[in-house]
Amino acid sequence: MGTDAQGLSHKAVLDAMLLKIPGVEGGDMGGLPAYFVKQKMFACIYRGAVGLRLPAPAAANLQFSMEGVSPFAPNGQTSTREWVQITHAVSADYEKDLEIFKSSIEFVKTAKPR
Repeated sequence: MGTDAQGLSHKAVLDAMLLKIPGVEGGDMGGLPAYFVKQKMFACIYRGAVGLRLPAPAAANLQFSMEGVSPFAPNGQTSTREWVQITHAVSADYEKDLEIFKSSIEFVKTAKPR
């Protein structure tokens, strides 16, 4: 897992926050630390940011209403309407985003398979 020091710090905060939520599991997706619900990924850590899957309208709204949010396009892939990345320099700041993570979990839990 090629995670830098900041990524490891983010992971420690996210593990403490997310893994106590029923149904959430930690894992790995393509070498990235990731979080799953019902075996579907809802978040991952990539280059000092956290990618998060949300309903397209919520993802678009966050990009305009919250600082540090942008489209999520890991490894140069094309971004999708449902994925955004949240970037915080201080890992503990992700704790302020708990409700956004919970929204992601609920969305992914009920999302139909593609």
